[in-house]
Amino acid sequence: MIKTKILVVEDETIVALDIKSALKKIDCDVTDTVTNYDDAIKSVKENKPDIIFMDIHLENSKDGIQTAQDIQKIQNIPIVYLSAFTDDKTISRAVKTNPLSYLTKPFKREELK
Repeated sequence: MIKTKILVVEDETIVALDIKSALKKIDCDVTDTVTNYDDAIKSVKENKPDIIFMDIHLENSKDGIQTAQDIQKIQNIPIVYLSAFTDDKTISRAVKTNPLSYLTKPFKREELK
C-alpha cells in the first residue's frame, strides 16, 4: 500500500514533532518538517508531497498563506491549514487558496486523520 506523503510546515518545533508523530501513527509518510517559506518551496520541489499541513504564522518568513500561494504555482498540492488565527481577514485570505481544511490550534490528534 502506498503511503500518503505529507509535508509539515510549522515554525514551532515541538508542534511539528507532535504532528509528525500523529501522522506516522496513522501510517502516513512525513516527507519533511520545515519552518519557513524557503525550505517549504525547496521541499515541495524535492519531495513532491501529496498533502501539506501548513501553519499560517511562520516566524521570520513569509506567512503560510503566501507560501501556499507560491507552492500552488509550482504544483497543485492540497493544503490543510493549522492556525490559532480565526479572524475574518486571515480566514478570508486562506479560503482564496482553496484549502482542503482549516484546523484551529490547539487541535486534537484525531482531527489530523
